[in-house]
Amino acid sequence: MDADALSPSVVTPSVQSSELLGFPPNARLLIVNCDDFGMYPAINTAVVESIEQGIASSCSLMTLCPSAPHAMQLLSRRPEMAFGIHLTLVCEMSRSRWTPITAREKVPSLLDEEGELFAPTPAGRAALLGQARLDEVELEFRAQINAVTDRGLTPTHLDFHCLADGGRDDILDLTVGLAAEYGLAVRVWLAPGRRTVRKRGLPVVDNDFLDSFSLDIEGKATRYEQLLRDLPAGLNEWAVHPSLGSQESQVVDDGWLVRRTDYEFLTSPKAHEVLRQEGIVVIDYRAIQQAWSQNTAP
Repeated sequence: MDADALSPSVVTPSVQSSELLGFPPNARLLIVNCDDFGMYPAINTAVVESIEQGIASSCSLMTLCPSAPHAMQLLSRRPEMAFGIHLTLVCEMSRSRWTPITAREKVPSLLDEEGELFAPTPAGRAALLGQARLDEVELEFRAQINAVTDRGLTPTHLDFHCLADGGRDDILDLTVGLAAEYGLAVRVWLAPGRRTVRKRGLPVVDNDFLDSFSLDIEGKATRYEQLLRDLPAGLNEWAVHPSLGSQESQVVDDGWLVRRTDYEFLTSPKAHEVLRQEGIVVIDYRAIQQAWSQNTAP
């Protein structure tokens, strides 16, 4: 869940990101990225099914969550599956606390008064961003990236859990630097970051970014269908959050119904049908990763 639902459509470069990726100006590109992979088993199963059977194209792995080892096992068996790393500094699961990968004593500025990760409430985010030291953020981000690469897995991009574009300019700059070092792209979707990155000739979303937690549950499938039919030309991205909505989900996750309704649409015949009818090209971050790697190599 990102901090904001939609970013303003104020980034209007002369050449769209879709054109930087080699597509014609009228092409309608869509990344359907499943966030929160690794949070718990019902999410892991739903993410894989949403990609293999549904219209999703990639996912983002939370390496410090309890089911991250299971998620990485699933990825190791599916080398063709595009995935990124969902850099995580907050924990919204009150019944399942997460801890940094880095030893707590090395990253005290990332922890609250009880020595836990902050909750992603407005107050929690503000407190974290007000005290987080950049060197400690880097330690933890590197640990989360290395937890994946040390397993022999090859991510495509970096993005953020509950902190849109990292929440601070210096955190976004740090992440772009890490992406260059590791040969990855970065999901950038708020207007200031998009302007900065596009000045460097790097592709980011051209249009409004959709976080599925911003949609009403009632009538969601119809809303998704209309969003596909109205999809503008250029590079678009949806951050979706599928889960099976199992009994386990309902016990641990207040957002389980959002996730189940995402899963139901992503794997529905209607979703496939609308994509075909509209001629929408669903892509993942590999093409974007290639463009970033060519332009940000250290």
